[in-house]
Amino acid sequence: MFQLKFMWKNLEGNHGKFILGILLCAINSVIVIINPFLSQILVDDAIKGDHRSWLVPILIGMGAVILIRTGFRYLMICCLDQSSQGMIVKIREHVFHNLQHQEMRFFDKNRTGDIITRVTGDMEYIRHVAAYISHVLVESIVMFVAALIYLSTVNITLTLWLMAVLPFILISSILYGKNVSPLYRQIREKLSDINTAAQENISGNRVVKAFAREEFEKEKFFEKSNEFRKANLHAAYAWQKIVPVMDFFAQSLSLLNLLVGGMLVIQGQLTLGQLTAFTSLTWALANPMRNISGILNDIQRFFASAGKVIELYYAKPLIADRFDAEVKSERFDGKIEFKNVTFKHGQTTVLDDVSFTIQPGQTVAIMGPTGCGKTTIANLISRFYDVDQGQVLVDDVDVRMWTLGKLRSSIGIATQDVFLFSDTVDGNISFGNPEMSEEKVRFYAESADADGFIRKMEEGYDTIVGERGVGLSGGQRQRIALARALAVEPPIVILDDTTSAVDMETEKKIQKNLRELPFPCTKIIVAQRISSVKDADQIFILENGKIDIGTHKTLCAANAYYRDVCELQDVHNLPPFTGPVAKGGEA
Repeated sequence: MFQLKFMWKNLEGNHGKFILGILLCAINSVIVIINPFLSQILVDDAIKGDHRSWLVPILIGMGAVILIRTGFRYLMICCLDQSSQGMIVKIREHVFHNLQHQEMRFFDKNRTGDIITRVTGDMEYIRHVAAYISHVLVESIVMFVAALIYLSTVNITLTLWLMAVLPFILISSILYGKNVSPLYRQIREKLSDINTAAQENISGNRVVKAFAREEFEKEKFFEKSNEFRKANLHAAYAWQKIVPVMDFFAQSLSLLNLLVGGMLVIQGQLTLGQLTAFTSLTWALANPMRNISGILNDIQRFFASAGKVIELYYAKPLIADRFDAEVKSERFDGKIEFKNVTFKHGQTTVLDDVSFTIQPGQTVAIMGPTGCGKTTIANLISRFYDVDQGQVLVDDVDVRMWTLGKLRSSIGIATQDVFLFSDTVDGNISFGNPEMSEEKVRFYAESADADGFIRKMEEGYDTIVGERGVGLSGGQRQRIALARALAVEPPIVILDDTTSAVDMETEKKIQKNLRELPFPCTKIIVAQRISSVKDADQIFILENGKIDIGTHKTLCAANAYYRDVCELQDVHNLPPFTGPVAKGGEA
């Protein structure tokens, strides 16, 4: 029942409204017996007893009861809706906050579509239970008990005959609950598969179109959709098997009431007014029985959805601030050191006992075959991942001892795979500091050689870009991302293949501007162009988890991989090669 405790916990601050709504529901369910009681008086006393003067007051009283119940119901729904909306906002904010602080491994393991399903559909089902199922359940129980008590005082014999149906309903409900629980977990998984397929297709629509794979994607989505349909049908069939049973037993109450009640009237053990009261309240016994299957149906869905939300709610990131983390308000110097670092991705060793030092203000380039660990170095410096062995130090302090906020706000990162928010160009560049002045935004756009094409846009810096914005080339997106990284003036700048999509002339301008930045910073450039790396203070060559460090001149002479890249890119005036023969590899 942890799911219910979870729901109650997050109603904190709205407990009063929720309890008031449930109390109103209970009161509303109890007063349902008033009109059958008045009906009994109407028949036995006002009509048969010849008290005609009672007729109008009784009818007015019955109308007043209906108005009171309507008013109570309105207030009840308002209370439950307000409390459930407050609860779901609280849960959603906490889950989103939790997602913001999860490490990269969490997103490596969890599909985007599944996460979206949890923060939308699954949460809505929790709200549905708090706002609707709660009052239906209370209404059914209280109404049933109140009607049962009242009818027992009227005639215990007829009441016991009606009660004989209950064991069959309870047995049917228990069997239904056992059978349907795994079906709703399956439905939830199939819905997650659909959302994932849709999200991936929308995000990768250019790739789909480029390879003319629309039909294949449609078939794949249809397959997922069909699986979801089948899962829903299985649950629906299971429900429909129990619904006729519930309806049969509910309808049997009316038959028993007429049969047994009629015999008791004939025998003089029951008055016509009392039989009228029984007839009026039979639905109060039958309705809860009918509702049982629907309530069980919704509760099983709730348990499946709440379980998934709870996983996100309580997910604890492995990478988090230590209680004894360093607190430093001053700007970082920008020194970076790797000490015997080993890092594995799954079972694959990406970095194997890697050590190096980057002094403040230096420019370091990193090259190597695809998958050799270039981006991993950037990720370890920013502590997107933690090392398996060794240490990564920034300003002579282990990155695990810095607060994540201080560490990451001191590192400007621009990657080849650019993500732009659905915002203006200005908003994207100033993302790291929304209070940034327009002059500063334009200055760093110029530094990234982006100002020229931005000004040519219809609305300039106020042009909306991003996933749903104006189309930009890969190089333009990279330059906006570069401007965004530089605009916060970080002491450490990491450029991960940031200029791979720009032409050589533009790259030269960017390289020149990077050398003339108005703030001190350590620059790490991940690239495959010799033109991007040859002027670096140090060049790191990563191969097979190991690192070779040198300059353009020394690596040309001693590193086979670097020499091969130079020759492929037709770099002139290479010194004689004196290193070992290359074993082959991917340039």
